[in-house]
Amino acid sequence: MKPNSQMTLGDFFRQCVGIDISKKKFTACLYMYDRASDVGCYTKSIDFANTKSGFNQMVKWSRKEAVKEYPLTYLMEPTGIYYEPLAYHLHKIGQTVYVVLPNKARKFCEAEGIKTKTDAVDARCLALMGCVSRKLSPWSPPSTIYHELRQMTRFHADLCKVRTSVSNRMEALDHMHGPDKSVIRHCQKLLEEIDKLMEKNGQALLQKLSENKELEERVKRIATAKGISVQTILCVVAETNGFHLIRNRKQLTSYSGLDVIAKQSGNEDPKHRISKKGNVHIRAALYMPALVAIRYNRQLKTTYDRICQKHPKEKMIGITAVMRRILLLIYTLWKNGEEYDETRDMIHMPRKKGLKPENGQEDLVGIDREPIDWNAVGDNGEPPF
Repeated sequence: MKPNSQMTLGDFFRQCVGIDISKKKFTACLYMYDRASDVGCYTKSIDFANTKSGFNQMVKWSRKEAVKEYPLTYLMEPTGIYYEPLAYHLHKIGQTVYVVLPNKARKFCEAEGIKTKTDAVDARCLALMGCVSRKLSPWSPPSTIYHELRQMTRFHADLCKVRTSVSNRMEALDHMHGPDKSVIRHCQKLLEEIDKLMEKNGQALLQKLSENKELEERVKRIATAKGISVQTILCVVAETNGFHLIRNRKQLTSYSGLDVIAKQSGNEDPKHRISKKGNVHIRAALYMPALVAIRYNRQLKTTYDRICQKHPKEKMIGITAVMRRILLLIYTLWKNGEEYDETRDMIHMPRKKGLKPENGQEDLVGIDREPIDWNAVGDNGEPPF
């Protein structure tokens, strides 16, 4: 494709291939954009098979259509797991790949005034986003060990859900009039088989962990905190790829969906809640450790009791606050390479000016109060709560 005649091919010229992926096929569109003249042009969207042959055809097509003197990038959404083969293929051959969250791509389309939603339009919109956005980070595949640990921890979570479902079924059969004995027998066998699978999966997790001594030492240091098991630590570390792209506590909180947001309009009082727009596997893994920590961890129990005193009818606020603190505790111990010190009092940490010592970020969840900067840091970089 030839660039638009109004374009000035220079330092502000960009070209990107937007890719909209589904299970059996993906749609690609090449967009050229010149920031200096604010002029762009694009090719017709073309469908390719979501196979290795289709990957090679798409790369050959994009190189033919693009201007060879300038870099070419690829941008896609993480559609389930269907994007992974193509992303790995492009990264393997040395291409620059961007993977953006679907909500960011959707908001970008809305900002551009694009109302139509088809595969062709989505691919073109993604290509435009790759040309004009300046805060995109190149995608790189996760480490092999974290990729394998993530599959194991997610499989364990799925087994827990299935076991709970079968247990509930057994409970119903126990209270049912005239339950069928064969159904009870099958449910019991199913529970036994699930327990065996969970035990084998747990052993495989520990075996995989022992293969990496550095990772094993880090996990053992973090596990010194009461209420945090090795299973929970491995889940958080695997889901974040060893905190590879996490730059600060605020980003980690947002990534897990535990960041507090406020909704307010006009004279309406603001209502605070967690966004839940993040990794659901991390939030699910932190719930049970939070229940254990509020019983056996002195510092986290103090936090929970303080929040429950202010919200006696909404104790889930306190549990969510403890979940967030466990997540940040894992991150801090991972970065510092330290063991958990229960004698260190969190109350005496530096605080932001204007924030009362007895108040923390979690106190504002569910309260009609002006929002504050909950993720601010003191002069020494430590959290203000």
